[in-house]
Amino acid sequence: MELITKTELPLGQCEIKHSDRLILIGSCFTENIGNKLMDSKFRCDINPFGILYNPMSIHEALTQIINKKTYTHDDVMEYRGVWLSLMHHSSFSSDDRDTCLDNINSRIEYSYDFLAKADWILITFGTARVYTWNENGRIVGNCHKMNEKLFTRSILEVDDIVKSYVGLISSIRNINPDIKFIFTVSPIRHAKDGMHGNQISKSVLLLSIEKICSLNDRCYYFPSYEILMDELRDYRFYADDMLHPSAMAVDYIWEKFSESFFGRKTTEVIKSWNEISRGLRHKPFNPNSEAYAAFLSQILLKIGVLKEKFPYLDVEKEMKLCRTLLKK
Repeated sequence: MELITKTELPLGQCEIKHSDRLILIGSCFTENIGNKLMDSKFRCDINPFGILYNPMSIHEALTQIINKKTYTHDDVMEYRGVWLSLMHHSSFSSDDRDTCLDNINSRIEYSYDFLAKADWILITFGTARVYTWNENGRIVGNCHKMNEKLFTRSILEVDDIVKSYVGLISSIRNINPDIKFIFTVSPIRHAKDGMHGNQISKSVLLLSIEKICSLNDRCYYFPSYEILMDELRDYRFYADDMLHPSAMAVDYIWEKFSESFFGRKTTEVIKSWNEISRGLRHKPFNPNSEAYAAFLSQILLKIGVLKEKFPYLDVEKEMKLCRTLLKK
């Protein structure tokens, strides 16, 4: 007897291979999935501008990457002794303007090179509500906790989102014709809008993605939002704020993501690496014992075998760690 309502998954529509490169951009749920991919040794570029919530800020970030935009002194501002960009997360900010610019420009350059070789872009929309900077009328990516009176808040229209993304996909494919897209809607609820307002916002995002995917080939939808709303309805699947998914919920959605997009070979690589990772996290009773040295040698051997079989895996850090522990 089924005790939950199953969400339809995009089974068999496409396959992400372990050798693929993926760009992930969007809300903080992007980082949940991105970290899972990185932990499984996929090659990823996660949120090159930091966390972005609305479709238009994500669109602008990708456009700047495509155009290899170089930020200058006019593109950053000082607020409370810190130089920042209204398009970027605070992790790019600095008390030194040149350092802030270097942080931003080096990341854009890296992401352009990554985009040109990427196989996938995974885009997560969080909200359809945007903040516009009153001085120039531009939608911002981050308000940096400034006074709300400096911004105008509004909600996007479906047609505007669709039109902008049809153009964006075309522009990206001009530099990378074979790239594929996965869209998803973050399951994180935006309580500031109220529960009804949150549903309206999510509805705009869902309708927009439906149209974008219908107008473009090699564009797919993964139902993160529906999985949490319909399959994981209990509040035990939420974090303490009752808005973000719990670690258990993220693990469950990751399982559904894996089921949707990974083939048998990819699953086997992930399983092999997970066994190695568990071994590396093992805390020995006696780190100086011969038994532990033998254990580390076996792990090092397993990493070497996996690297030989899949040369694209970046395992240098783990191999170095094993060698360091063996020398102690």
